[in-house]
Amino acid sequence: HVRRRLPAGSHLRKSKVQCPKSKLVLRESLMNIMVCGVGGQGVLLFSDIISEIALGSGLDVKKSEVHGMAQRGGSVTGHIRYAPRVYSPLIEEGTADVLVAFEMLEALRFSFFLKPDGRLIYDPHRIDPLPVSIGAVERPTDQWLEERLQSRVQGPVSSIQCPSAPASPESTVQSPKSSLIRVPAFDAALKLGNARVQNTVMLGAISNYLEFPKSAYTDALTRLIKPKVVDLNLKAFAEGRALCGRA
Repeated sequence: HVRRRLPAGSHLRKSKVQCPKSKLVLRESLMNIMVCGVGGQGVLLFSDIISEIALGSGLDVKKSEVHGMAQRGGSVTGHIRYAPRVYSPLIEEGTADVLVAFEMLEALRFSFFLKPDGRLIYDPHRIDPLPVSIGAVERPTDQWLEERLQSRVQGPVSSIQCPSAPASPESTVQSPKSSLIRVPAFDAALKLGNARVQNTVMLGAISNYLEFPKSAYTDALTRLIKPKVVDLNLKAFAEGRALCGRA
């Protein structure tokens, strides 16, 4: 649904999403957010929106994406980095502050990018790759995947409700205690009548753990989404925030 696409490896400078000076985000350290999923899940639009919000908050942003086999159900990843000054668009292995995964297999596949005290926000939704679909490879169980994901992070697990999400709209990613956050975004999107807003539900979920105000997200969605689906996406965003205990 995006009106325009930011180029891969973008060295972003200007944004149409401008916050008032009173809402500029003061951040000294570098934030690394990696997003992963399967082609068609909206990983790239999700990355565009986060990047635009960070830019509009007065931060320097670099973004990179990989989507070579996206149209055939392959892996899609997005690297988002923001700080007062950023020099490279790529996140190194073991340095991601947050890993957002739209699919459980992809969460495990890219979990090695997460730093030891990082946070993994994932949807337990499954999209089996072709070798599994044709029976060439055994399908791992959900329990096996959950156990492997839990072994990759430090700290407690939060499922569906995220009681550790801070109450302040100016929350930072360091504040909540949960390191492995399970968000059934695909199921929530189906209840809203359109599976394609799974990415916006996930956007609502991660908004509880980043420092940007709610208004920055709704403004970005209004600007970057086609007008005919803006209302649906705003509902999906609100649903994602509610899944983590915020309105």
